[in-house]
Amino acid sequence: MEKKATREGYGEGLCALAEVRPDLLVLDADLAAATKTSIFKKAYPEKHYDCGIAESNMMGVAAGIATTGKLVFASSFAMFAAGRAFEIIRNSICYPNLNVKIGATHAGISVGEDGATHQCNEDIALMRSIPNMTVINPADFVEAKAAVLAMADYKGPTYMRFGRLAVPIFNDEKNYKFEVGKGITLKDGKDITIIATGLMVAEAMEAAAALKEQGIDARVINIHTIKPIDRDIIVKAAKETGKIITVEEHSVIGGLGSAVGDVVLEECPVPVIKIGVKDVFGHSGPAKDLLQQYGLCADNIVKVTKAALGK
Repeated sequence: MEKKATREGYGEGLCALAEVRPDLLVLDADLAAATKTSIFKKAYPEKHYDCGIAESNMMGVAAGIATTGKLVFASSFAMFAAGRAFEIIRNSICYPNLNVKIGATHAGISVGEDGATHQCNEDIALMRSIPNMTVINPADFVEAKAAVLAMADYKGPTYMRFGRLAVPIFNDEKNYKFEVGKGITLKDGKDITIIATGLMVAEAMEAAAALKEQGIDARVINIHTIKPIDRDIIVKAAKETGKIITVEEHSVIGGLGSAVGDVVLEECPVPVIKIGVKDVFGHSGPAKDLLQQYGLCADNIVKVTKAALGK
């Protein structure tokens, strides 16, 4: 199966969007080569602006551009976009409800050798806590590119999370359609539900295949939009399978697991077991080794699922 980073989908999505939206402008904070806005910059140099290593200022610039009616994307690493620029995003973008799209790459443990200072495992929690903010975490290259294109007609502040690590492409680009706020059932099942987001969706599918060989029928749901979350698909899964496991390359505090837990608690209380980073910092190391160490892998999903079912 071909592998490609979701950040590549971001860069290519911006180029495709520029073909239909002449009002598009893209900002970056001296990281164009890493965020892949360099793809857009090469094709449309007059529409790309490097704001330097000044992420908070970049968000303010983006807010100003949005007031003119243009479509603007502001890009940086998740640690700096969601973390360093949080106050500007809250007060200058979300409070006035401006149409700014934030492209945040290099999220999660899979940043690898860059270490704890760059491994942002708190960004989803930060962004979903802000009123008016939409939070999107694509699972593969195709979904990432489609999400960028979908943002052309979606009004309001949006935080889009992309990864550094190349991951399997399992969606068909010709037939895939991105719908904000709509979860996707990738595999039906009756014994338990695995709800995953971002890079962990492919791991969840691999885990489900392994579980099937062991006689366990696991449903797999891809939640690419953390906020607004698809309540219907979650409640249906809770009622029909009775137990839910959430999987995310993010802290277990405030991310997908917390969002799913909120829905289940209100609508259909069933056990929700969260797989994610357990309230600790990351450290430097090869991305795949770190994912294994922190339990963000198919093997651990299988182990946790079997334990949840008492097998």
